Amino acid sequence: MMPAGAPARMLVVMSAPIILVGSPTALGGHFGGMERTPAELRALDIMGRIRARPGLGDAPIHDAGDPPNEPGWAPDPDPQAKNRARICAYLPRLAEHVRGALAPAGPDARLLLLGGDCTSHAGAMAGLRRARRDRRLAIVWFDAHGDFNTPDSTPSGNVWGMPFAMIVGRGDGDLLAACDAPTAREGDAALLGGQVLDEAESRMLASSRVAHFGAGMLGTDAGMAALAAWARVVAGRVDAFYVAFDMDALDASGDWALAMREPDGLRPGRGS
Repeated sequence: MMPAGAPARMLVVMSAPIILVGSPTALGGHFGGMERTPAELRALDIMGRIRARPGLGDAPIHDAGDPPNEPGWAPDPDPQAKNRARICAYLPRLAEHVRGALAPAGPDARLLLLGGDCTSHAGAMAGLRRARRDRRLAIVWFDAHGDFNTPDSTPSGNVWGMPFAMIVGRGDGDLLAACDAPTAREGDAALLGGQVLDEAESRMLASSRVAHFGAGMLGTDAGMAALAAWARVVAGRVDAFYVAFDMDALDASGDWALAMREPDGLRPGRGS
């Protein structure tokens, strides 16, 4: 989560504590493995790598661990919302874990969430709102896919294709209640890199107030200027940005581990 506001404010907060939380879940989809990601990233010394990043060496980093989630994945043929009951039980646990981790860390502490599938962001946003009820949050969603489906529109039943919609208050009541939705307003939300959208999902996004900056658009000066203008306007009315980054937003030709590779994605350092 990054603060909004003036550059001076940013300089102060860059040394604020970083609270790391893992979300060991792959319940939102049709295959397992993502539930192991937080443990694997820790084994690769993610905390040491964060400390080595420019500007972050002075920031205290605290690993707050993971909420319990057993099983982290289970097969489910439900065509509308796979593992619905398990997800509705897990997201409040994640939200409360995030709230408890942030509460003693001070008002400027930043959350770094390690997924897990994308439903994790809905639980994390709920935890942030529980910890800081007076703050208005914006959501920046980097993803090759829209994740803007609902149980009524989904062609797969994968709930990991729904959390962006859930965060802004779209979907079935039980899923929304599980993540205290809405935790952000549609006008304070943007999809970045989205290019592989289901038909009904595409229509919902186009008719919503969510801003959409496709991967191709972000490879142009005009696209980056449009994104900067959106961010500037939204920063003037919110307290912080939550940045959700699904690695599949990156172009499939890159040297990174992706579960769902998509061509023509974002290419860091190469014009986007």
